[in-house]
Amino acid sequence: MAFEKIKNHEEEKVDGNKIEGRNAVLEAFRSGKTIDKVYILDGCQDGPIRSIVREARKHDTIMNFVAKERLDQISETGHHQGVIAVSAAYKYAEVEDILKIAENKNEAPFIFILDGIEDPHNLGAIIRTANLAGAHGVIIPKRRAVGLTSTVAKTSAGAINYTPVAKVTNISKTIKELKEKGMWFVCADMGGESMYNLDLTGPMGLVIGNEGEGVSKLVKENCDFIASIPMKGDIDSLNASVATGVLAYEIVRQRIVKAK
Repeated sequence: MAFEKIKNHEEEKVDGNKIEGRNAVLEAFRSGKTIDKVYILDGCQDGPIRSIVREARKHDTIMNFVAKERLDQISETGHHQGVIAVSAAYKYAEVEDILKIAENKNEAPFIFILDGIEDPHNLGAIIRTANLAGAHGVIIPKRRAVGLTSTVAKTSAGAINYTPVAKVTNISKTIKELKEKGMWFVCADMGGESMYNLDLTGPMGLVIGNEGEGVSKLVKENCDFIASIPMKGDIDSLNASVATGVLAYEIVRQRIVKAK
C-alpha cells in the first residue's frame, strides 16, 4: 500500500542538531553521541576527514558526500571545515527496551515497525498515534528513513518523551528475531485481505511502508498477514500516518473485544 507524503520538499531539509567542524564531529563520535547522518565535502581526503569517515563506518552512520555549496547551505555557523554531523534530537531505545515495557505492563507486545518513512511530520504523527493506541514502541531503519529530528519531536506533540523509538540496521532481520519471540506481523497493502477479516489479537507488530513505495518486498514476505483498509472514495491512498492510525485502532478494537 503506497501512501501520500504530508509535504513535498524540493530539496531535503536537514533537520536535527548540527555539529560543525572536524574536531567537534570527531569528538561527538568518540563520546558515543548518536549521529544520524554526516555530510562530508566531496573529494576531501585529509587525515581528520579520513578519521571521521572511519568513525562513521564503525557506527554505521549514513555518509553523504556533497559539494561545498551544499555544506554552506546546511551550515549555521559558516565554519563547517568540510564536515557537518546531524545528531538525533532524542536518544534511541533498544528493541529489548520496548519488549521490556510490554512485559512490565503484563501486556502482549504491540509494536509499530516503519519500513522507510521519510517525512518527519509522518513519523511524528505515527509516534503520537503509537502512544495513544497503547503501542509499546516504534522501530525504524537506520537508512533511507527520517530519524528523531526536532520536527518529529514537535509533530509528536510530546509523545516522543513517552514512546520509545529503536533504530535498527535491518528491518527484515528484526522482524524474524521478534517472530522467534512469539510475535506476529501484519503489514498494510492494498492487495491484502480486509483488516476486518483478520485476527489481529495477540503479540502484534504493525508494519507500515514508505510513503511512495509501500512495504518493501522482503519485509512483506516476512509478515504473517497482509491487511488492506477498505476504500470507498474516488482516490486509492491514505496518508501514511492516517493509515497507521486506522490499522492500529482495529488492533486495539480486537484486543478490547477479546478481553471482554
